[in-house]
Amino acid sequence: MATLFASKKCPHCGYWSAWQQRADDRCQQCEELLDPRAQRQAEEQENAAQQPISQFMLIAIHPTDGPGLRFLKYLVRGGQLAFAAIMAFFLWLVTALAA
Repeated sequence: MATLFASKKCPHCGYWSAWQQRADDRCQQCEELLDPRAQRQAEEQENAAQQPISQFMLIAIHPTDGPGLRFLKYLVRGGQLAFAAIMAFFLWLVTALAA
């Protein structure tokens, strides 16, 4: 079976280098990044992955809450998530019908 090879022209020196389609691939001649935009995107994704996930408008459930209060908060949170799911469905429906 033949192995497929890819190459990419370096945006800095114009030399064609072997390219494995990774963000950190470098030119074989000048050692610059072959795809600096992909490197920036990979760094942005890494930074976004390390950010804490915000509890966007979800009611906070604390471990110090009593069992009855936690139960009520779980019910409210379920209602919030159901509302968000219904809104997302309607947005999808309007978008699909508009196209």
